[in-house]
Amino acid sequence: MTSRAQTEIRAYGIRVLQSRHPEIRRLKRLHTPSVHGNKHWASSWLLMDYLRRHPLPERARVMEIGCGWGLAGIYCAKKFNAVVTGVDIDAEVFPYLRLHADINNVHVATLHQKFNKLKETDLQNIDVVIGADICFWDTMVYPLKRFIRRALNADVRLIIIADPARSPFEKLSKYFVKQVKAETLDWRVQRPRNIRGQLLKINNQG
Repeated sequence: MTSRAQTEIRAYGIRVLQSRHPEIRRLKRLHTPSVHGNKHWASSWLLMDYLRRHPLPERARVMEIGCGWGLAGIYCAKKFNAVVTGVDIDAEVFPYLRLHADINNVHVATLHQKFNKLKETDLQNIDVVIGADICFWDTMVYPLKRFIRRALNADVRLIIIADPARSPFEKLSKYFVKQVKAETLDWRVQRPRNIRGQLLKINNQG
């Protein structure tokens, strides 16, 4: 019989089920994500740690793009009572997101859409956009530039993208640091394990 330590992570006040957990095994028999949504991604912990140190306002309206299992959004809902929408190109990830929202006693709305297909009108009621491990191919840089521009035009107040500092992400970061009020932050966490990466933070509050 597997122990909790082998099947579950508890960090930053949330629970995350591992691939050995019976519920994850059950979901994998029923749902097969096709766009790298078969697990949770490490950069989500970088986002959580940053937000722990720089809390969001209560009831902030948050959109997590390329959400996958939605852990960063779930953290926002649990810690800040945020109103969260998870957006992903692959609807097969949403059962994993809903499972994790349920075990963490929060609600996260879902939207099946490419982030580069989101319009300004979809973003006008959003305060914060977050994303983790969403810029891993060069082909993603231009669509993300366009999406972030639309978010800024829609008056999204804060955008934070986390990544292990892959080359495409560095291109994206350098572009916005030159163009708008943005900064790239080196970030490291030691729980649930040692993870290093970078955050692109764009402040759109004047």
